[in-house]
Amino acid sequence: MTNLNSKCARYFAVSIIAVVVTGWSAVASAHCDTLDGPVVGTARMALEKRDVTPVLKWVRPKEEAEIKAAFQRTLAVRVKGPAEKELADLYFFETLVRIHRAGEGAPYTGLKPGVAIDPAVALADKALESGSVNKLADVLSNAMTKGIQERFADTLKKQKRADSSVAAGREFVASYVIFTHYVEKLHALIKSGAAHDSH
Repeated sequence: MTNLNSKCARYFAVSIIAVVVTGWSAVASAHCDTLDGPVVGTARMALEKRDVTPVLKWVRPKEEAEIKAAFQRTLAVRVKGPAEKELADLYFFETLVRIHRAGEGAPYTGLKPGVAIDPAVALADKALESGSVNKLADVLSNAMTKGIQERFADTLKKQKRADSSVAAGREFVASYVIFTHYVEKLHALIKSGAAHDSH
């Protein structure tokens, strides 16, 4: 992935980590396709300043011309009235996010409301604003540690009576699968993140 998309990629990675450490119970939001996300935030600022330059970092060089054309069309329409401004802005947001997502190799499924932002991603935003990642790292580390400890304790308890009956053995196996798959997925994510950062 190019440096143009590195910020969104980091948001996505943090979201995935949050899902891993809380039990893989939900699909992570990519954040870049939300109305309160960084892509639309940059687009709002660019439109107010009538300067397309800030949004160009969210797309690949070969897509600049399309974004610049969409930006000019949006500026031409948004001055006609409040309703036209709202419609034109939404058109530009959708165009920019769609093209940005395509550059990541991700599907565009529409703009999401701000409430769709994953709590871990919100912490990532705050970390960037404050200049410190300590709170984010602590929250994720603690959640990961708790997730491992809980699954380990449950599996260990059931392992001790696994041979007392077939039913008890099956309970152990079920817990064992959950525990080992959890750490396996977590480890795979860490390895894939390290490989991505090295590119």
